[in-house]
Amino acid sequence: MRNETSQAGFTVKLVRSDVEVFVPEYGSILQVLLSLGFAIPYSCRGGSCGACEVGVLRGTPDHRDLVLSDDEKASNQSMMVCCSGAISPVLELDL
Repeated sequence: MRNETSQAGFTVKLVRSDVEVFVPEYGSILQVLLSLGFAIPYSCRGGSCGACEVGVLRGTPDHRDLVLSDDEKASNQSMMVCCSGAISPVLELDL
């Protein structure tokens, strides 16, 4: 279940790149990063291939992929940026 903050969108901090972006409610992290010129690997855009998996350093993802197991999703150590969003208002990613 999403909270009120994430329904309007959420903030993503790319820790290694020292960049902060806003992802609107119906956008994807992948869409936003590609539009800003980031070279993010991807293939399916639907959460079924695993190509866009990135590490989560802080925050709680809203996992919508078909790749990670339930245990991997519960650990919140990685996420698929093509389809997953955020439950917390801010996600810090290892990018």
